[in-house]
Amino acid sequence: MDKSLVEKPDYGNWVSKKLIYIPGAISLLFWVISFALMALVVVAVVFLLVALYFAYARYRFSLAGGDVQTKIQELVLQHLDWNGNGKALDIGCGNGRLTIKLAQKYPEAQVTGIDYWGKQWEYSRSVCERNAEIEGVAERVVFQKASASALPFDDGAFDVAVSNLVFHEVSGVRDKKNVIKEALRVVKKGGKFRIPRLISLEEDIRRS
Repeated sequence: MDKSLVEKPDYGNWVSKKLIYIPGAISLLFWVISFALMALVVVAVVFLLVALYFAYARYRFSLAGGDVQTKIQELVLQHLDWNGNGKALDIGCGNGRLTIKLAQKYPEAQVTGIDYWGKQWEYSRSVCERNAEIEGVAERVVFQKASASALPFDDGAFDVAVSNLVFHEVSGVRDKKNVIKEALRVVKKGGKFRIPRLISLEEDIRRS
């Protein structure tokens, strides 16, 4: 079979195109207006720089730009000391890449990915489910819509939980430590919870 015809998973990019297009459009608008009021050139330049910043960030997170987002997800898995027996939760799964990698690394595990998704992101539940099918783990992976601030699971429902640069995006929660507490709530006593920032600080959060 021609490899070019094989369907590939769509894991999207953490930097939405809207973060590029919107400030870019605003910059263009102010450039046009600046012909009548030159002072607005400064505003146009500021929005142009914002658009360029997010364009570069999107490039760095892409496969061509170094695939930084995959490297971060792999870091999570490398530091997840788990035997793979039981249930795992991915909080803020996006298009399901980390959720699926968990299922691939631990073939005995049942993995759940949750995300609030929404129009502002290039992610969706249907894409997650299709990605899981393409990667051959659909039978052991479940995706559902939920907020990280109020997980719809019982206390201690999972053996491990992971998350990938998500908690700062959770709206409606002033103190983000409460979001972490909610994640810990659904992890069994003695279970593990891993997020990139904690890994970088060599911290291992365990429920006591």
